[in-house]
Amino acid sequence: MEDVANEAGVSRALVSLVMRRAPNVSEQRRSAVLAAAKKLDYRPNAVARSLAQNRSNTFGVVLDDLHNPFFADLVDGIHEVADKHGYQVQLNSGRLQQDGEHRAIESFLEYQVDGIIVLGTRASAASLQLINKVAPIVSLGASIEGIDSVFNDDERGAELVVHHLADLGHTDIVHIAGGGGGGAKLRRTGFEQTMRKRGLTPRVVDGDYSDLSAASAVELLLAERSMPTAIFAANDVMAVAVLDRLQHAKLRVPQDVSVIGYDNTSLAALHHISLSTVNQPRLEMGRHSAQCLIERLDEGRKAPVQHMVSPSLITRLTTGPAPEHRRSPSPPNHPQSL
Repeated sequence: MEDVANEAGVSRALVSLVMRRAPNVSEQRRSAVLAAAKKLDYRPNAVARSLAQNRSNTFGVVLDDLHNPFFADLVDGIHEVADKHGYQVQLNSGRLQQDGEHRAIESFLEYQVDGIIVLGTRASAASLQLINKVAPIVSLGASIEGIDSVFNDDERGAELVVHHLADLGHTDIVHIAGGGGGGAKLRRTGFEQTMRKRGLTPRVVDGDYSDLSAASAVELLLAERSMPTAIFAANDVMAVAVLDRLQHAKLRVPQDVSVIGYDNTSLAALHHISLSTVNQPRLEMGRHSAQCLIERLDEGRKAPVQHMVSPSLITRLTTGPAPEHRRSPSPPNHPQSL
């Protein structure tokens, strides 16, 4: 860095700012530093820099499932804020397992990232609170006491689903739950409570946020000859698997069975899928989580914060009126807001 500074005729500190992509450098000086670095074949040594500064300028991001496009949208929001403040983003996956998530977090701690964002955490509150004492950690997708959390109002999201389906005349509705994934318990709670408020009996089949678990749930309903008129899947990946299994069984959607998901991923909006779903403001949530780390690392905030965002219902072609021959008398109309 000294050699680059001498070649460019600037200070070593300015070279450091340029190499960290800091925004407060004039274009003329940035160009001079980059030209000098290229001439000298200089590449920053991230390990040496982190040792000298006791900072890596890196966020570790743990995704629950690399196959779910919902997490890609969250990461886009994280990148937006990280780039603005000169931080790099490294990704790892828990692969839908609590042990996998712990291993991913431990690897980031070993590489001394400055902060960690866990997307759709399955870890216990106690374990995350302990990690937070070593490096600031943010739970994105679930509210965890004692650490920064950015999450959707999942009970409200499930409530919107039940009211939508019940208003279409559906009285036999099954929820394929998300197991221990982030927000899954609240979605199940919101489903069960709102079904009872509408005078309906909730039916739940266990799943784990994966397409395989959703396909197995549909196969179970078919085998038991207990297919409902509507299925609420805990996320869009599961909902698409439900559509696939229903098509294979020659059941029409929504004429025979309505299907609705959760997350409003890019999958849901594809025209040949056109999935009804619950929207989470994904980019906003990603930005909030990265900003939480910035506040901790660069602004000195100590107290944990909780950011809750509001869901909205997106109706497309996979939900429709309940089949007449299977419809029970509808309960009285519900108030639009509770």
